[in-house]
Amino acid sequence: MTLDAARLAAMGAEEAARVLKGMRAAALEGRRSRVLPRTEIEESWRRMLSRGLDPDQHHHAALLPLGEVERRRHQSPLKEVLPVLRDALVAVADAAQHIMVVSDADGRLLWREGHASVLKRADALGFEVGADWSEAAVGTNGVGTPLVTGRPMQVFSAEHFVAAHHAWTCAGAPIVDPRDGRLLGVVDISGPLSTMHPATLSFVTSVTRLAEAELRGRHTAALDRLRSAAAPVLSRIGGRALAVDSNGWVAAVTGMPPVDRLALPKSFRAGRSWLPPLGMCTIEPLPGGLLVQVCDESGAAGTRARRVVLDLSRSRRCCVTVSGKTGSWTQELSPRHAELLFVLALNREGRSAAQLAEDIFEDPTRTVTVRAEMSRLRRHLAEVLAHRPYRFSEDVRVEVVRPDRPADLLPQSSSPAVRLARGPHP
Repeated sequence: MTLDAARLAAMGAEEAARVLKGMRAAALEGRRSRVLPRTEIEESWRRMLSRGLDPDQHHHAALLPLGEVERRRHQSPLKEVLPVLRDALVAVADAAQHIMVVSDADGRLLWREGHASVLKRADALGFEVGADWSEAAVGTNGVGTPLVTGRPMQVFSAEHFVAAHHAWTCAGAPIVDPRDGRLLGVVDISGPLSTMHPATLSFVTSVTRLAEAELRGRHTAALDRLRSAAAPVLSRIGGRALAVDSNGWVAAVTGMPPVDRLALPKSFRAGRSWLPPLGMCTIEPLPGGLLVQVCDESGAAGTRARRVVLDLSRSRRCCVTVSGKTGSWTQELSPRHAELLFVLALNREGRSAAQLAEDIFEDPTRTVTVRAEMSRLRRHLAEVLAHRPYRFSEDVRVEVVRPDRPADLLPQSSSPAVRLARGPHP
């Protein structure tokens, strides 16, 4: 028989505690008991046993310094929905002799409120602000285990892996940021075992859904503000452009069908960047977001790059400039990227990865290195660089500016192709 919350509640606190302790003892000894743990509890216990966590040792992790707690509070989006959580949970928790805690995604407790006497008992257990209640630190519990599973969970008495927690019952539910799907933390209601109720988990889960709805509403309002700020800018743009927030959610578009979200790279700066599926784009800041303008509109010659100038005249400041009717931009090059572009400029028909490896390293087997470097190059130059084979696009005019003395061409390079281009030594 597997125990569920309803059966536990029907037993009463004392009987439930006795049954659960017997079940836990059998599991720790490797015996099969008549009463089986719930699947999520059993899986958590297995994780703890594999980690070697001592079930009879009270684990009291060091608290975060107050300054670090304040930093995490300030950075957490959960601070935006704290009023919702307080209004819905604190009064109920206080009346039921429970406390409400809110953790971050690491399992660190950032906020804690509720019944005064329960707060004192929680202090003795280390269940206080700044404490680490991740599953790895303190075993199966209503904060750390939902962080692992991503699901709401109620933990009764001896379902806690660590014996010191058996006098408690807790119900925790994770909160996910609807803006980017990131797990923000867990909201948990905890109290003495005598106060357990099977409906507690449903209540906590419903409140976390309210909190996520609040975040979603704030996101919608922020997109509306971004849309208003972007409207006069977009009206002056003739090509394709989008106004997006920092997570890529689209507030407004012009010159293209509307989309919900644009995939943004994890890190980028204002300027030019390759954004699939749009291609090369310019990115500029807007109040509350970003302006993304598409530079290489497929099939529209007016927006495509027409000329590439590879400037190798200065040995330590090589760069490439890409120009078209929409303007030009310049990118400084690493020595390796300068070598690769120089070889491609000499071989407009294109080179395979093996051929480039031979040109650069005198070793055709180093294709992995070549492909990695070409991938990095194409992040910025995909509008002018094709692949299979690697080459400059056929409709792009390529010019190479060499140093005055042939011997000064990429002087740090030892690649066979560059040595050949320098000509014979005097």
